[in-house]
Amino acid sequence: MMDDPGQSDRPVVPTKFPNNPGHAGAEGMEGRGLAKGNPSQQTASRTLGRADAPSALGRVRAAAERDRKARFTALLHHVYEVEHLRAAYYALKRGAAPGIDGATWEHYGEALEENLTDLSERLKRGAYRAKPVKRVYIPKADGRPRPLGIPTLEDKLVQRATVEVLNAIYEVDFLGFSYGFRPGRSPHHALDALYTGLLTRKVNWVLDADIRGFFEAIDHEWLVKFVGHRIADRRVVRLIQKWLKAGVLEDGTRTWSEEGTPQGGSASPLLANVYLHYVFDLWAQRWRKRHAHGDVIVVRYADDFIVGFEQREDAERFLAELRERLATFRLELHPEKTRLLEFGPSAAEQRQRAGEGKPETFNFLGFTHICGKTRRGRFTVVRQTIRQRLQAKLGEVKAELRRRLHDPIPAVGAWLCMVVRGHIRYYGVPMNGPALFTFRDQVGKLWHRALARRSQTGYVTWERMLRLIEQWLPPARVCHPYPLQRLGVRT
Repeated sequence: MMDDPGQSDRPVVPTKFPNNPGHAGAEGMEGRGLAKGNPSQQTASRTLGRADAPSALGRVRAAAERDRKARFTALLHHVYEVEHLRAAYYALKRGAAPGIDGATWEHYGEALEENLTDLSERLKRGAYRAKPVKRVYIPKADGRPRPLGIPTLEDKLVQRATVEVLNAIYEVDFLGFSYGFRPGRSPHHALDALYTGLLTRKVNWVLDADIRGFFEAIDHEWLVKFVGHRIADRRVVRLIQKWLKAGVLEDGTRTWSEEGTPQGGSASPLLANVYLHYVFDLWAQRWRKRHAHGDVIVVRYADDFIVGFEQREDAERFLAELRERLATFRLELHPEKTRLLEFGPSAAEQRQRAGEGKPETFNFLGFTHICGKTRRGRFTVVRQTIRQRLQAKLGEVKAELRRRLHDPIPAVGAWLCMVVRGHIRYYGVPMNGPALFTFRDQVGKLWHRALARRSQTGYVTWERMLRLIEQWLPPARVCHPYPLQRLGVRT
């Protein structure tokens, strides 16, 4: 058995005591008795109702907050209770693609109570078996295919219920600069934190890093070790192992691997965050405290992260040691997507003196970040829609307009309204107005071209087209405030 470098980030916990069968449902923790102030299960109803579930998970979270080194030994009952499974069922997307068994949300719900009761009993006695995920591919922004795994509906349901329980524990542990796939956090929280850090800290160098094939490279043995730092309930750990070992079904062929967690299920994002919490987050926090000579900011969203440095020496040392750290856990930085660049208030002046032109830019969460100046001449960060993302989205709109060529104008207009509104809601950040106007304008031109092709005599005048655009396409406007104005962000 290999030594666990991640374990050095936390003290060793006392040996696990066996569960006391006389206290079923009590939140036993390794090296501790029942947490002080926690009522025993006798104070709750025999079958947890909707009002009981939040308080039950609340007690788990409170226990995790009181003792950051505790390991939870009794968690599975929070998963297999029918009320919890029912809540997980209604939280699933109703129109999601089915897995290999073809079961849809509506079909499963036709006999919902019978199905949930049967699933609960199988979870209790350990008879639940995870099925292989169905492999599909979706195009990435750069045109390359991204593999996704679609679990069966029952696997989605169990994963959802399990993630609700694990989130109560891990949301206490996860650090503030981690934003990906966490409750109450969004890409814009990460963008705001990065913007705020670049403007309020002394940042002159930026490390734009990406882990190569992260979700396919997660080592199962290391992941189970990391989960074991907090979860001592072997039944929950076995659930996670079942999902990892279920395999992938593609073109009728089932394959297994000791690495990777397929993207598409509810558990995959949480397990990825747990992996990077021990591999990167705790290490980066400790490195910043012990080795940095100047300011250091960190923002991570899933496997994409930005690290800002005041000193170039710090940046170069951090990058070199990061490569070694990741290699220990069988990960590596993407050579083409990882760059160390000069970025910040003094970057423009230094590069101009050196004859190197304007400061380089970097991309993060759909935006190109550019060194700019306000009207008063102060340094600021300009965030613009990544050109490739904008062009790719317009290409999707063009293809869909061809498919809807003979649909009624109101139906096409309503669909385009949703597309433009969704684009503006995400990319409508300050100083990105020109890109928003460009997108709306190009969508209008594509629609005009599609209407003109409906028939040889179907030409639409621009006067009429402008009325349709005004009627159906939402105006391009900035809908997000400046990050420094909404400082409800954790940097």
